[in-house]
Amino acid sequence: MRGFLSKIRLISISDKELNNPLTYPIKFKRIGKGGLLTNGYSAELLPEICNAVLKLQNNYMLPIEYRPAAVRSREFLNIFAKIGIIALIDEATGYQEVRDRDALQQILDKYLRKEYAAWAKRFPDEFYIQIFRLKGWEWKGMKVNRPSIVGKITNDIVYSRLAPGILEELHRINPPTDSGKRKSKHHQWFTDDIGHPSLSHHLYASITLMKVSQEWGQFYRTLKKAFPVSGEQIELIIDEDQ
Repeated sequence: MRGFLSKIRLISISDKELNNPLTYPIKFKRIGKGGLLTNGYSAELLPEICNAVLKLQNNYMLPIEYRPAAVRSREFLNIFAKIGIIALIDEATGYQEVRDRDALQQILDKYLRKEYAAWAKRFPDEFYIQIFRLKGWEWKGMKVNRPSIVGKITNDIVYSRLAPGILEELHRINPPTDSGKRKSKHHQWFTDDIGHPSLSHHLYASITLMKVSQEWGQFYRTLKKAFPVSGEQIELIIDEDQ
């Protein structure tokens, strides 16, 4: 990006507005990139760059080879303007809340059925065996009732991380009875085409993370990076020396 800007000589914009942020990008480590630092830039720079390119074109200072950039810049600015207007209207009318609810409902409709299905084994024994190992608890087999804390751990590892709103909706449609037990298992509410395949994939991925972990803290830190809860802030480690 900096190379492009230097070639077209963006004299129409001050250093403080654009050149300085591009000269000193935000450095962060991308997950899955071996810890290598990546340059990041503020999203607010994009319309500034588009405006600068168009200003050069209007002043007949844009090189011929960069004329396609002017076309794309105008397209981007039109999109930004449209999105901005929609956002302002949504904020003024409160429609954004409706939009968010509709999007969430579409997710829930894909994952959860209207009535719970017959029970079938969905959680491999290994899932619980690994929880007990990492917690340092004695494993007595699947036939022995597990402490209630295991249910809370399962909610955290699995249902809260599958998709936004899943755990909250399961609590609503499958609440505890007067006896304190639920009338069905949470996974009995999952759809066959989306819900159960997603659950299975997440379970085996979580088991793999547990198997390669030596203690609970190590596993949980990796889990939060691999499967963050919707809205949960992902920690970015920035190396100040590079």
